[in-house]
Amino acid sequence: MVKFIALYKKPADVAEFEKRYFDEHLPLAKKMPGLKKVEISRIVGSPRGESEYYLMAELYWDDMEAMKAGLGSQESKDAGKVLMSFAKDITTMMFAEPEAKPVRA
Repeated sequence: MVKFIALYKKPADVAEFEKRYFDEHLPLAKKMPGLKKVEISRIVGSPRGESEYYLMAELYWDDMEAMKAGLGSQESKDAGKVLMSFAKDITTMMFAEPEAKPVRA
């Protein structure tokens, strides 16, 4: 399993961001081929107080090839175009492979 992570800094206009993100961008992103799961999390703080981040999206695929195919699709391009129209300056994106081994204390 692999995932695409997008972190969003707090937008200047939260209401406008929320409307465009949840009503325009996310429905398009959910149509990407091979996408298995989408998790959206609101950032509520950090160990040092308030976080610079506002929202985190995690999109999961079975493997890197499936993710590359999904991210290369027309559905992804459409979702990305919408996202960049309102969140270009507040978005950080990355890929990750969740650890399959238990974490030891």
